[in-house]
Amino acid sequence: MIHYQLRCAGDHEFDGWFKDSGTFEKQAKRGLVTCPVCASVKVDRALMAPRIFARGRVIEHEPEPAAAAVPAPAAPVPAPPVHAAGGVMPDQMRALLHKLRSEVEKNCDYVGPEFAKEARKIHNGEAKPRGIYGESTEAEAEELAEDGIGVARIPWLPRADS
Repeated sequence: MIHYQLRCAGDHEFDGWFKDSGTFEKQAKRGLVTCPVCASVKVDRALMAPRIFARGRVIEHEPEPAAAAVPAPAAPVPAPPVHAAGGVMPDQMRALLHKLRSEVEKNCDYVGPEFAKEARKIHNGEAKPRGIYGESTEAEAEELAEDGIGVARIPWLPRADS
């Protein structure tokens, strides 16, 4: 596996792991490598600092941030950090989860705390098939899974504009 620091046309940087450099080139050429922030398919490898191995340890060097040629405009006050199991959630992950929430809200019906009941109705053909979202208890989710009813749990972040 090879690790690349990638940069899209929108100047967003993110990581990518590939089987080898040829795999990255093929995937990028076919538009299969996308920016997790803006979904741009115009992605290139960014400059990376080398990994230095010293007596069995890997020492990672963080690249120095490039100096801005023009002062950046005043940024809005950032949302408070969202904590993941391993610490603060990276901005790229937060952006993807916000995008996922937006797509779910736009394309699925909200059924609230009746989620498990409605999912079961759809599965049994008692309600029209459609995408739904809502809340369920851990026990309800386990029962749905045991009955072969496919559901997914996603982290539901507060909206960025709220």
